[in-house]
Amino acid sequence: MTEGPTGSTVPRRQLGRNLRDLRNRARLTVRAAATKLEWSEAKMWRIETGQTPLRSLDVQAMCSVYGAPSDLTEALMGLAKETKARGWWHAYGDVIPEGFDVYVGLEEAAESLSLYESDLVHGLLQTDGYAREIIRTHIRGIDDADLDGRTRLRIERQSLLTRATDPLVLHAVLGEAVLRRPVGGRGVMMQQLAHLVYVSELPNVSIRVAPFAAGMHLGVVTGPFAVLRFPLTGDGVATEPPTVYADGYTGGLYLDKEREVQQYDAAFNDIWEASLDEPASRRLIAEVAGSYEKG
Repeated sequence: MTEGPTGSTVPRRQLGRNLRDLRNRARLTVRAAATKLEWSEAKMWRIETGQTPLRSLDVQAMCSVYGAPSDLTEALMGLAKETKARGWWHAYGDVIPEGFDVYVGLEEAAESLSLYESDLVHGLLQTDGYAREIIRTHIRGIDDADLDGRTRLRIERQSLLTRATDPLVLHAVLGEAVLRRPVGGRGVMMQQLAHLVYVSELPNVSIRVAPFAAGMHLGVVTGPFAVLRFPLTGDGVATEPPTVYADGYTGGLYLDKEREVQQYDAAFNDIWEASLDEPASRRLIAEVAGSYEKG
């Protein structure tokens, strides 16, 4: 059971993960931190594994002990307020500072990711030029420094696919419109599609294209989404329950009920089967890239 009276486990898990990382950076054991906070080690374990909601004042106390900077303390206190939500379609802007991204934290902790994108290349697959155009369009009037920082973060995320130890396993389906929607001009699109071909050849990455000719499939109904799965413990138990993420204009929808995940798993399987296989998808991507080159 992943959701009860205290709400979705997603914000609790994210909060626990950040607090654990802060404790480790402060070089404190669970016992030492518990002693400083005058808590039990069991309480510390429940917090760090996302088993319990947490008051923002408790988060403030932990951040003080760990020497966390004020902006991160503020962000984690805001996240603590979300741990009591009953399920959440969230727009974090009102409680959590800009730039604190819950999804990025989940993505970093995930073992595998299955995603469907209907109109735009997913962030894990974007080139610098493509990412800049998306961010510039989404945030009108953004200054150069902020644009550079956001683009850099997006590109740095992609190291998950090529890290030496346990790279993220990615299964991605892109709607044909993703390939044919000109973002940033012909040169940007040529580079972007060439990058998709390159990434699709990584052993841990599978990319398929859902062509217009496939007609109606469940992705037309669901819209874009991602299903994240997390590593197993030595006992074969998932370290965290699978989570579905669907991006929205003002926030994201996080789902972790077993029934909800099963529905999205079934939807992804339907989209995957309706798509071209990997070699045919690679050929189509290359063909569309050639059309941009010809102009």
